[in-house]
Amino acid sequence: MADDQTIGGNPPRPGDPIPDEGLDPTKVFASPPPPPPPPPGQGAQGDGTTPPPQDAGPPPPPPGTVATKEMGYDDEDIRILGEVKDYRFGTIAAKLSNDKIQVPAHPETTFDEQIFLTLLRGSISLTRDEKWRIIQAVPKLSQFQIDELQKILEEERRKFGELSPKHLLQLMKLEQKHTEDWKDLQSLMVQKTAQKEEQSQADEIRKQLGL
Repeated sequence: MADDQTIGGNPPRPGDPIPDEGLDPTKVFASPPPPPPPPPGQGAQGDGTTPPPQDAGPPPPPPGTVATKEMGYDDEDIRILGEVKDYRFGTIAAKLSNDKIQVPAHPETTFDEQIFLTLLRGSISLTRDEKWRIIQAVPKLSQFQIDELQKILEEERRKFGELSPKHLLQLMKLEQKHTEDWKDLQSLMVQKTAQKEEQSQADEIRKQLGL
């Protein structure tokens, strides 16, 4: 069964066969995962895949609140807030659901699966395939690994939410892309579940016929 975890030496993709006992956690990332984004205002450089949190401006005001220069916002902040309107980081992912996403049995660990999936779907640092592989690896993750992963995802959400309004357009585009990726995963899992049910029914019929 171990050979099923890689296709041509590459990590498995959504829909590929996974061992019943779960995916080997070392197969989750095609390359080492990037470090979490540095906190805003520390002059850190972005890696080109996520907004560079370099400015020390205030985070976006709550939706419906008019931003002013007296509140610390500059012309660019105010312009972008006018473009994105009520969008704030996380509002697009919040409209999604975790329906159809099945977490494999994990008798060795205890955690709220819905909170775990909500954090995972909201991540803009992980790719669609990485999110799928993390879910498939859950049976082989320790309690410490689960807890640490959730902390990292919570920290990611907090840090991106604290970026100044200058980053909202880029964050919105990234979140829209990851939203479509999550919907793809839901569709793929529906197909996989249907295939398993059909296979089980076929096996049961063969058993009844003595084949």
